[in-house]
Amino acid sequence: MNKALKLIFAAALAGTVASAVHGADLLAVYRDALVHDAQFSAARAALAAGREKAPQARAGLLPNIGLAAGTTWNETESTPRLNGATATPADYNSNGWTITLTQPLFRWQNWLAYDQAQLAVLAAEAQFGAARMDLIARTTQAYFDVLLAREVLATAQAQKAATAEQLESARRNFEVGTATITDSHEAQSRFDLVVAQEIAAQNELQVKEHALQMLTGKPPETLGRLRHGVTLASPQPADMNRWVDLAETGAATVQVAQVGLEIARREIERQRAGHYPTLDLVATRGNSAQSYSATAGTGVDGKTATIGLQLSIPLFSGGGVASKDREAVALKEKAAADLDNARRSAALAARQAYLGVTSGLSQVRAYEAAVVSSQSALDSNKLGYDVGVRINIDVLNAQTQLYDTAQKLARARLDTLAALLRLKLAAGNLGEEDVAAINGLLE
Repeated sequence: MNKALKLIFAAALAGTVASAVHGADLLAVYRDALVHDAQFSAARAALAAGREKAPQARAGLLPNIGLAAGTTWNETESTPRLNGATATPADYNSNGWTITLTQPLFRWQNWLAYDQAQLAVLAAEAQFGAARMDLIARTTQAYFDVLLAREVLATAQAQKAATAEQLESARRNFEVGTATITDSHEAQSRFDLVVAQEIAAQNELQVKEHALQMLTGKPPETLGRLRHGVTLASPQPADMNRWVDLAETGAATVQVAQVGLEIARREIERQRAGHYPTLDLVATRGNSAQSYSATAGTGVDGKTATIGLQLSIPLFSGGGVASKDREAVALKEKAAADLDNARRSAALAARQAYLGVTSGLSQVRAYEAAVVSSQSALDSNKLGYDVGVRINIDVLNAQTQLYDTAQKLARARLDTLAALLRLKLAAGNLGEEDVAAINGLLE
């Protein structure tokens, strides 16, 4: 391996060698994000809340039992309407309790609400699945951002070392009279520019590391990087239209929208059921007691028990039921439009991601060839500079081209992998096994 490329790879691997014992691969980072990421924790809580819709709706089909009890202290005074009659005071306590059981026999609205609740649970689970796939995409992108930032910094440091070497050579040649002061000034200018780029790369790396730490809760000391010369596979199936078809049916957003449309359809039926009669079974059991009775002169105890059917027929509610019916129809039309938009958006995302993968693979191959060509150009310019047919600026430009091309190659590889994950995300089949597959490409 030539010297310039050795500098690039040595700088990129320096951190890995220095603290490999604290290293983390992509799969470990993703599992840390599963536990720590606040956005995913919110999605998990939302799933738990969504699952409670089913027992809440089921309660409308089950009996309701209520207990009512009370006690009252009474103070009365009775005075007959006779001359000379005296008042008769009476102080006594009355108390009692009643248990009422109501079992719905026919409440069509409640049955439809239960069906809606089952669909709402499906929607909550679909949204949680979408949140999990989104976490994979966010974690992987943050991981790749750190890798790229470290690659940029390593490239800047390698270019700085190579430029410093060229600057020292220009100064020596000027001292012995084989080069002009212009060569030194050009090398110094390029060296100062590379130093500025190194500072910017260090700052960008800190930003990306903090973004990854926000997901995992751990500082990313050392991360596995893509193996040198790794071959990136094409998406399977290698047909964009197949991926579009998968996205239009399997994307998480499409599934949520489909469930939303079904809920809206049942909502129309539920609102129209407001015109239907309801029938309930009602049973009561009660007990009452009175400590004194003015007529009997003693306390009175009473017990009651009833059971029967209660029919309720809605006649007119001010037009509220009809208005809710029209509202539900409009919301169903909105849900249908949302589903159509979700399918179109998923199809567009699949096309963009597929083209991102295929164009990325082509760019990777082009940049790999460009790195070899840039290295050859640098070697030729150095040789030409040594024999006097090239000037110092030619060497500096060739160095800049080599390091810039190597940096673009690293970016193209990571962008291609990210596009592959976005493609699977658009199709709705992104899972932990995809993280493990990419993890196998790291060293």
